[in-house]
Amino acid sequence: MKLQQLRYLVEVAKQGLNVSEAAEKLHTSQPGISKQIRLLEDELGIQVFIRNGKRVVSVSEPGKEVLRISERILREAQNLKRVGDEFAREAEGALTIATTHTQARYALPGTIAEFVRRYPKVRLSIKQGSPTQICEMVVTGEADFAIATEGISLYRELAMLPCYEWNRSVVVPEGHPLLALERPLTLADITAYPIITYDFAFAGRSKINKAFEQAGLTPNVVLTAIDTDVIKTYVTLGLGIGIIATMAFEPERDSKLRSIDASHLFEASTTKIGIRKDAYLRGFAYTFIELFAPHLHRKQVDAALLAHNAEAEE
Repeated sequence: MKLQQLRYLVEVAKQGLNVSEAAEKLHTSQPGISKQIRLLEDELGIQVFIRNGKRVVSVSEPGKEVLRISERILREAQNLKRVGDEFAREAEGALTIATTHTQARYALPGTIAEFVRRYPKVRLSIKQGSPTQICEMVVTGEADFAIATEGISLYRELAMLPCYEWNRSVVVPEGHPLLALERPLTLADITAYPIITYDFAFAGRSKINKAFEQAGLTPNVVLTAIDTDVIKTYVTLGLGIGIIATMAFEPERDSKLRSIDASHLFEASTTKIGIRKDAYLRGFAYTFIELFAPHLHRKQVDAALLAHNAEAEE
């Protein structure tokens, strides 16, 4: 049994049982992958994949367990490599962060700039996606950890560490009637206008919906987007008013817009870091986390991972 054979198994499953795509992803040949998988199946005495002719059509019941164990073995092999790198090349390596657009654009720049200054030899990669997509990246090992507001709690493989709380503002074009209010903004005020805000899966959208539902109001959401800059663009064009994360409003850049505080209308959201419970983090990964969330020292991160692992074993 070889690690390479396990990699082939896992990649074929990951590519939707398409051996050709797995071969392309792994920079090898389709016949080579098929041969090695069959050799492994012969060694194990079971059929991992069910085939129709030469085509893989499904995973057998014992094959599902083989894949689960194979994924764990490959993760642990990667952890072993990281242990070696930690001592042999303390300030070198790679770190991949999976996050949403709002976090990448507005919350992370300062952290990234300082991290790059401290670790110029670490290859830093930022991958963007929906909360579900970025959590999947961490679960499958494509990223070291995820930074998001939504989604992390849905994955039992991930330990969740709260970073900071944030709330929302309403953005409107210059001269908008809401700017003339001489009292705090209300939800009823907002529902009087077309609304442009985040897609449901993003940036605490569930908290926005909850507030309107509890008030017995139905907002007129005419456009949703995953990108705050897109929301602001269409507000500038006059398509509606925007509900965005307060941190995403930049007075100098957004000179054609005005911001109205709405933190009293919506429950605060918490941005979190999601890390695989069985992950081995390099020293520079702990540094990145602490730069982003200063209260999350290495001891706090390790304690959280241990606590999650203890819960998983119960």
